[in-house]
Amino acid sequence: MKLQNSTPSSFTMEHPPSAGRLITVSGFGLLFDSMDVGLLGFVLVALAKQWHLHPETSGLLASLGFVGMAVGSALAGQLADRFGRKSIFMWTLLIYSIATGLTAFAWGVGIFLVLRFFVGFGLGGELPVATTYVLESSPDAVRGRRVVLLEMFYAFGSLAAALISRLVIPALGWRIVFLIGALPALYVLVLRRSLPESPQFLKLRQRASMWKSFRTLWSKGIARSSVVTWMLWFVMNFVFYGMVLWLPSMLSLRGYSLVNSLGYVLIMDLAQIPGYLTAAWLVEKWGRKRTLVPAMALTALAALGFGYAPSTLWLIVFGLLLNYFIMAAWPGTYVFTVEQFPIQARASGMGWAAGFGRIGSILAPLVVGWMLVHQLGFTQVFVLFFLVMIVGLLIVWSAGKETKQQAV
Repeated sequence: MKLQNSTPSSFTMEHPPSAGRLITVSGFGLLFDSMDVGLLGFVLVALAKQWHLHPETSGLLASLGFVGMAVGSALAGQLADRFGRKSIFMWTLLIYSIATGLTAFAWGVGIFLVLRFFVGFGLGGELPVATTYVLESSPDAVRGRRVVLLEMFYAFGSLAAALISRLVIPALGWRIVFLIGALPALYVLVLRRSLPESPQFLKLRQRASMWKSFRTLWSKGIARSSVVTWMLWFVMNFVFYGMVLWLPSMLSLRGYSLVNSLGYVLIMDLAQIPGYLTAAWLVEKWGRKRTLVPAMALTALAALGFGYAPSTLWLIVFGLLLNYFIMAAWPGTYVFTVEQFPIQARASGMGWAAGFGRIGSILAPLVVGWMLVHQLGFTQVFVLFFLVMIVGLLIVWSAGKETKQQAV
């Protein structure tokens, strides 16, 4: 996997891979990434008991991976604009897979933190590059839908994480979970043989330097899109990862057993795939912004209902709604973002937005941990998520631009 300017593979621009092959081969990389993030949320519950971790320490364990994601997203995006989408996609997947496997042998908090940084680096780098790749390899009429279907594999990864954690952690412990998470390393071989380079990237006559592609993001006509997408990604990461990483623990603190907490989260995760399918239909029918803004508004309301749920039944109902709407908002975020930037800086624009957004991922676990330590409670945490999401949707609604049916 030499890092070099890409050349066409066995698939040419005249004979691109089928939609099924394109989305499936790219999507499984995202599935494994999502599975890793989801597994960490469940592992933290078991790890806190085994290592007697303070809530703020658990928050730090979660947050350092997102520091790696921030660096990985920004750097991988710029490298992909310089050297090609395919090779960077494979390298990031390989880095995170190896680091995940090594985490199974972590003997203390220090080495766990170091490995989580490298896991995050690879994971954060893969997501924006894969999104850019699928967009550029798809016809204009269906490019939005294909990007959403790609991101749907993230929901499959969440379900896989919930199932593995529900079945493996209580019986075999948390270390086995990370060994399972290392399996994507083998998948790199499939990616190398099955994917061509992005046709749009191959057509570029001159590829910008990393510094020039970054400057492009702040040039006239593009700077506004950079600000909007950076704020959007911050909000989405803060709300999503604040919930995903702390939900099993928060349910446990509310009085549910570990087994029941994992079971309830698994039930709630079932609503994620319908959310993606709804977004896949709406982004082409309504538009990117017109799908994203209502999904964010309904996510905010569902978070508020979840925080005030008076019983287990209502907790599950609002949990299903929360997962449904936020997983309609997430793919809308990807499509909305990647179409805001020109081809020569597209992966950089996507990567920097995702990288800046990781600051929200870093802060959310720490803020939630601080709130729980100071006994602000379950309800107050979800009121915070409601308020943050409302701010995000107001920014997108007032300053974001629609890109449906525009050439990219």
